[in-house]
Order: sequence, then C-alpha cells, then structure tokens
Amino acid sequence: MCEELGCDLPGEFRAPAGDRTRGDGPPVYRWFCLDHVRAFNARYNFFAGMDAAEIEAAQRPYAGWERETRAFSHVGADLPPRWSDFGDPLDAIGARFRKRMDEARAEQQARADGRPLGREDRRSLKVLGLGIDADRRAVRARYAELVRQYHPDRNGGDRSHEKALQDVIAAYTQLKSAPAFA
Repeated sequence: MCEELGCDLPGEFRAPAGDRTRGDGPPVYRWFCLDHVRAFNARYNFFAGMDAAEIEAAQRPYAGWERETRAFSHVGADLPPRWSDFGDPLDAIGARFRKRMDEARAEQQARADGRPLGREDRRSLKVLGLGIDADRRAVRARYAELVRQYHPDRNGGDRSHEKALQDVIAAYTQLKSAPAFA
C-alpha cells in the first residue's frame, strides 16, 4: 500500500527514505502510488544538509572518477579472443575456455607407472621443473641442483632467491612423502 497517509492505492514506486542505509544492509525505501511518488520527487532535494563545498564537490564534471575501481576479472577463462578471428560466435566462446580444458586434461593424465598424482604433487613437480613421469632419483637430483643454484652461500650471500629456495624446499618435502614417490 502507498505509504502516504490516507492513501489506499498500491505502493508500486519506491523512493529513498530519510536515512539511506541500515548499517551494512540494503538501502531503506518508502513505497508510493504514482501520484504520491511524483509529489515526493518534486520536493526531493539531493543536496539537502550539504554545505557549499560539498555541493560544489558533488557537481564537478569528474566527480567520482578519482576513486579507484576494481579490475574486471576473467576468472574461469583465459583472456577473450578477437571476435574477428572466428566465423562462428560459438567457436569464439569455446576458445575462451580451451586453456582451462587443456589444464584439466593435463591434470588427469596418469603416470606411466600408474601411481596416482594429486594436485599438490603436480604443483610441486612444476616448481621443480619436472614432468609427471619423474622418479624419486630425478626428484632428488633436481632438488639438489636447485638448492645449489638458489642457496645464499653459493651466491655470495645474495638473498634475492630466498623465496625460490623456500618453494623448492617445500616442493621437495611434499614430494618425498607422496605415494607416487615412495
């Protein structure tokens, strides 16, 4: 029903209430019939309660543009292809997800010896720069090589490779306890 006193028409049109929000909830609205929402709009003043400086700031041509905005995300798909490269729009849409599908197929590939590899195992092998068919000996040799390469004692005290060294150690620690390398 219309929120204007004495009106019994349906309240189909919303108008902002006095305080615009309820804490972190949605904005509060009042509902009016067409005639009363027109009357509300005629007397509504956006600048009510603002001083001259606030009004001037709200009326600048570039008001709001100085705020930083979120970057658009393409989660779930690689960057979109150029539409002009495709004759059929459905081919272009399918191409966006091809990279994800290829990664999923690679993750499902089995080792030649049939031992299972989990997602963390595959990630750790990638950190070490090894394929999925690497054996325990290859993992140990690659680990030793990378530790020598990244260790500060072998680089004259340079600690710029410390993060890479930590990643290599974590990957090796994870792989040496994995069932595929037991």
